[in-house]
Formats: sequence, C-alpha cells, structure tokens
Amino acid sequence: MAKWFSFNGITKEIKKIRWPKKEDLLTNSVQVILFTAFFGVFFVLCQFLVSLVLKVLGVI
Repeated sequence: MAKWFSFNGITKEIKKIRWPKKEDLLTNSVQVILFTAFFGVFFVLCQFLVSLVLKVLGVI
C-alpha cells in the first residue's frame, strides 16, 4: 500500500491545497459570468445577422 494512501498521507496532501480567498473567488466568478454573457450576446447577434442576410437574399 502506498504511503500517500493513508489518513496521514491524505491529510498532508490536503494541507498542500491552496484554497482560493473570498476575493479571488468573487473576482473569478464575475469574470466567468461576464465572459459567458458576452459570448451569449455575441452568438445571438451572429444568428440575427445571418438570418437577416438570408432574408435579404431571399433564401428564407
């Protein structure tokens, strides 16, 4: 059995984890939400423009 696969080894590994601070977590969450919203709006606008071009060309 490996040394790290014991309660002592697991607790040592858990202590090595760098948990994010509250400010970092908030900043990263806001960045992800803004990034997702931006691309959501971007793809909706792309779909609108493509459908507009297809209507002008008489395809649909």
